[in-house]
Amino acid sequence: MSDAVLLQAKGAAFWITINRPDKRNALNAEVVAGIRAGYAQAHANPDVRVIVLTGAGEKAFCAGGDLQPDKGFVFDLAQPNVPYADMLREAHQATLPSIARVNSVCMAGGMGLLCMTDLAVCADDAVFGLPEVKVGVFPMQVMSLLQRQVPKRLVREWVLSGEPFGAHEAQAAGLVNHVVPAADLDAKTDWLVGRLADKSPTAIRRGKYALRAIEDMGFEQSLAYTESQIALLAQTEDAQEGLAAFNEKRKPVWTGR
Repeated sequence: MSDAVLLQAKGAAFWITINRPDKRNALNAEVVAGIRAGYAQAHANPDVRVIVLTGAGEKAFCAGGDLQPDKGFVFDLAQPNVPYADMLREAHQATLPSIARVNSVCMAGGMGLLCMTDLAVCADDAVFGLPEVKVGVFPMQVMSLLQRQVPKRLVREWVLSGEPFGAHEAQAAGLVNHVVPAADLDAKTDWLVGRLADKSPTAIRRGKYALRAIEDMGFEQSLAYTESQIALLAQTEDAQEGLAAFNEKRKPVWTGR
């Protein structure tokens, strides 16, 4: 595996770090492959409860695709699938919860990385944007995720103007959960990891599966699907342990089954 992405298990968290700080952690084939490998490794490790996605250094989370010739912005038109899009698909199918740790600039394809995670924490000086129109292209794949998370008027302003915006505007739009001073970013990330890692992995796994399943359902279909899912979930070991621990006034011991 290329050193363009660093993969490391830290307790209950599996950290995926884009390691191209000299290129503002720009996306290229190696970065996309590394992130995909990280998601696969995290899901294969039964001790992992949370994925953390971030960028190395202090200059950028991810500034988007590498625009140098023959680097990141290259397509094989004979292939129906693009690796970046496949990465977004795989993240969408993930059953582990994920957190984006946005340390600085998050632009273009980096916005796709942000949107593919479940939760996000960012430094208060982080800068966001979709500047593709400034170089004659458009954030096509990012829109598939962005339009599900942000009001349409804002999406249109961002993608049509290409102008950057700040951390608090990103939070107000629903892009990030928490904005903290840069010096507190690691502590806040660890705090959020802790809030996820001590919960039932079975409930989270099946819950994420259900959230994905009902995205495009109508109300009645969604309700029918989820009422069957709660009956199945109640039969898992984690559900039985959670109810027993509640009644016995003790901390649950999750098996993940």
